[in-house]
Amino acid sequence: MKVLKKDLKGRSGEISLLAETLEDLWHLKYIIDPNDLIFALTKRKPEGAGDKIRPEKLEKVTVRLGIRVEKVEFHKFANRLRIQGVIEQGMDAGMHHTLNIEEGMNLSIIKDEWKNDQLERIKEAEIAGKRPSVIIAGIEEGDADIGLVRHYGIEPYSHIRQSSGKRENGLRDVFFKEVADQLNFVYDESAAIIVCGPGFTKDDFMNYFKKAYPEIASKTVVEDSSMIGIPGFLEVLKKGSIDKIMQESRLSREASMMDDLLKEIAIDGKAAYGPAEVKTAIDYGAVETLLVADEKLREERETAESANDLSIEKMMKDVEAGQGKIIVFSTEFEPGQKLNSLGGIAAILRYKLAQ
Repeated sequence: MKVLKKDLKGRSGEISLLAETLEDLWHLKYIIDPNDLIFALTKRKPEGAGDKIRPEKLEKVTVRLGIRVEKVEFHKFANRLRIQGVIEQGMDAGMHHTLNIEEGMNLSIIKDEWKNDQLERIKEAEIAGKRPSVIIAGIEEGDADIGLVRHYGIEPYSHIRQSSGKRENGLRDVFFKEVADQLNFVYDESAAIIVCGPGFTKDDFMNYFKKAYPEIASKTVVEDSSMIGIPGFLEVLKKGSIDKIMQESRLSREASMMDDLLKEIAIDGKAAYGPAEVKTAIDYGAVETLLVADEKLREERETAESANDLSIEKMMKDVEAGQGKIIVFSTEFEPGQKLNSLGGIAAILRYKLAQ
């Protein structure tokens, strides 16, 4: 993501952004709130589109509209962000319209109040856009999984199973060739690859990979994991392998933070979860780090339920005032899903609260 313009007076004002990647569109889902004013280029039929005499002559034209946001949807498989609302500035003011924001498009966001987590998310997306992407391949005898590390989680790319229909002596090389070819297909020059898995299969694969695609193999890191698939990828995240490549990885930070939280919960230690428990911990000034599920926060902002004492928005402000840290988790990723199951909000405390 690239910041093209920032014009803020206090917390109010305009930020113009260029969405460079699919991940940027995902970030925008949590940056844009209902009632924001969004400007972007879009296609719309000109005046007279309702004329039934010669409708074939009325083609859509590209215009810049400002719409007052009502709803935001991220369609990752269609590679677009849909922003629905009422046209406030531009042609057909007062009519409903949907802005389809895709990779490579820019937009301006005008808010009455920018939240800290939204400004942090923009900063994080800017930094992340300068880092190499990461592809993880988990391989064991006869099975392999390939995943793509996104800002919002690990996206499964493919599962490869060794065929049992070929002669045994050529079976393994055919399997290795399919894995190597798929890695070559998804690879780009800015990417790094991690190959992981149990046993020695990954090492045998790397010997094949070095011969088949020496340049790509030279940028590949090998790690041990007890299994393949998403659980194996999470093991690699927790070891910090991706941090070595991506400097500060959002995903490994969230996985590690969730492990710390669950350990404290298991021993009835320095942890609180659910709105009521967390609110009590905040009132005592005990919160060191507040963990918030992004979907829970977005749902609250969409319904404007932020005046309640148990609202996530209010608790975040109270934690900031108490010099605590706030981490917003992606619910596209397993740690964020676990946090959602704990009520969407939890805290690691400075000290254990008395029962």
